[in-house]
Amino acid sequence: MKGSIKERSPGHWAIILDQRDPATGKRRRKWHSFKGNKRGAQTECARLISEMNGGDYVEPSKLTLAQFLDRWLKHIKPNVSPRTHERYEQIALKNIAPLLGAKVLSKLQPIDISQAYSKALESGRRDGSGGLSPRTVHHMHRVLFSALGQAERWRLIARNPAALLEKRDRPKIERKPVRTIDAPATAAAFDAARERRLFIPLILATLCGLRRGEITALRWRCVDLDKGQLAVVASTEQTDAGTIREKEAKSGRARTVALPSMAVEELRRWRVLQAEEMLRLGVRADDDLHVVTQVEGSPLQPRSLTHSVSEFLKVWGVTLHGLRHSHASHMLASNIHPKIVQERLGHSSIAITMDIYSHLMPNMQGEAAATVDGVLRAAINKRTDDVG
Repeated sequence: MKGSIKERSPGHWAIILDQRDPATGKRRRKWHSFKGNKRGAQTECARLISEMNGGDYVEPSKLTLAQFLDRWLKHIKPNVSPRTHERYEQIALKNIAPLLGAKVLSKLQPIDISQAYSKALESGRRDGSGGLSPRTVHHMHRVLFSALGQAERWRLIARNPAALLEKRDRPKIERKPVRTIDAPATAAAFDAARERRLFIPLILATLCGLRRGEITALRWRCVDLDKGQLAVVASTEQTDAGTIREKEAKSGRARTVALPSMAVEELRRWRVLQAEEMLRLGVRADDDLHVVTQVEGSPLQPRSLTHSVSEFLKVWGVTLHGLRHSHASHMLASNIHPKIVQERLGHSSIAITMDIYSHLMPNMQGEAAATVDGVLRAAINKRTDDVG
């Protein structure tokens, strides 16, 4: 492998790489452009030769990032849910492409990405009203990181420039504690909702920690009132286009949730009422029926559930998702081990649970310290009395 440089004009260099085709023995020449001084051109030439010798060389291409993102979105479409693909497409085409889309993919550098994030935070809104939130820019980074990782696997780039960004150069998110509801307010909300259709969703969120999509996907065949448990095996997903589909539980993990006696009682009562409701419509209720339904028995849409519950809960300043967080808060405040909280909520790891509810940990640490202190003091006092 040989390489040479040639100055085309002041500050512009051609890097010529010569190699032999292993099949024919004929010489093949590859050209690269470089902008800078002679030493920089020599360094780049040496780097390219090293990549070719090491098998990491990537053919030069004029493919832009925008063109690649379009290709990548088509590639991942069969492998992700419609809602996930919709979200990736929005971020890639509406947030990333306007800032970096014109860049040639093979020439994209970490500094280009870092500058794009800064610009997005400062003036990234499409309506010109200011910058995007750190959380949105963080999602941009995750999508770009994933897309460029695929480009690296396809050998379109030598390395993923998004992976080369230091942590301090990535968007930072300040996690805001989610509003929760305490026991007295929960009791008041239950009383106000008892005769309404949204009462059972409140029960499932507050007493069982189910997500919105898990509530709307739950069927009676997954509820065992005699054993006092339910199985979360599916979740309902709704796209911006209004399409609704049932998919497997989040992270692909089904889980079993033990039901508090109050939940068992209310679900028993509701099943009788729902069956009577169906009979009046000339329909026989069976185990395939959804637990939460419209009056005519059709499943409730996730966004409809959010709208009705959010409107109802305005008085208490909490959302439907806030009820799920309230369930976790109540458990942790009662010294339930975080591992149990993780299992009930369906988090993929205990680290996620600890991260989300870290603001509750100082109180738990104080109680733990007091417990340890009490045990040791008792032991020390007993030893003193025995010696005396």
